[in-house]
Amino acid sequence: MAPLSVGVDLGGTNARAAVVDAESGAIVASHKEPVRDRSPEKVVQVIRQAVARAGEAARLPAGPAGRVGVGVAGQVLGSTGVVLNAPNLGWRDVPLGQLLGAALGAPVRIANDLSVAAWGEKRFGAARGLDHVVLVFVGSGVGGGLILGGKLHEGASGVAGEIGHVKVRPARPETQVRRCGCGQWGCLEAYTSGMNVAARVREEIAAGARTLVAERAGGDLSRVNASLVDEACRASDPYAVALWAEVSELLGTAIANLVTLLNPDRVILGGGVLLGAPRLSELVSQAFDEAVSRSALRGLTVERAALGDDAGVIGAALLD
Repeated sequence: MAPLSVGVDLGGTNARAAVVDAESGAIVASHKEPVRDRSPEKVVQVIRQAVARAGEAARLPAGPAGRVGVGVAGQVLGSTGVVLNAPNLGWRDVPLGQLLGAALGAPVRIANDLSVAAWGEKRFGAARGLDHVVLVFVGSGVGGGLILGGKLHEGASGVAGEIGHVKVRPARPETQVRRCGCGQWGCLEAYTSGMNVAARVREEIAAGARTLVAERAGGDLSRVNASLVDEACRASDPYAVALWAEVSELLGTAIANLVTLLNPDRVILGGGVLLGAPRLSELVSQAFDEAVSRSALRGLTVERAALGDDAGVIGAALLD
């Protein structure tokens, strides 16, 4: 029988557990549970339920599982299992590893969700066979994962790769700087994530901005999202064109700076905003080409993530 491992992808709305074949990366069984109450104790019970249901579907023996890997949308303090900051869950300094280990009766490894996605792509996806890879996802948030020297690189305290929280606007009293969900000001995520782009567009429409985005949302501002901005940009709407020019320059430059700094073999791009907004993707590519060091381009390839939504649970299950 192939060795089986359990991985969990924990976001702000769902916890998905999967039993993974460690030799092939195939998902044997998975189960998703909604996260309705985001208190740590309730989330731990949700994860325990998801793990139990996935284990039942895979016909694993009842009782404590082997080690469980968890990718969480937040900043994790190395191997301690402490979630320092998870904006989508409203968490600060939560000892998730300790709480979940006690609930499961098994050892638990906690890591950032994009780090585990990068590891999943390294083992069985678009980074397979490569030793130096940068992964960047732009969806409801903005995050990154790093493979350096063939290993997952999490940094001295576990928070390496947090491209979404590099500062792109100076936080000075005389400037209007957007606040990020992490609590700081001027982060890349505050200007380029799907959630923050939608919030900004709603604010500016409410303040009088004229744009096709409102028309395409049918006048319902709650429907505003990055895809509607992309449609408006492709229709040459001046507001959307200007917004996408700003967003793409910020994203393209940030990714280019990562490549210039780390000199990877490959950049892997993913996330619903970056892959679901074709005009934005084109503009990000142009901004990247303009900003990246020419020396770092030698041998570099840029690919889309291969594992999709499965990267997180696969990578989590196979964490060292």
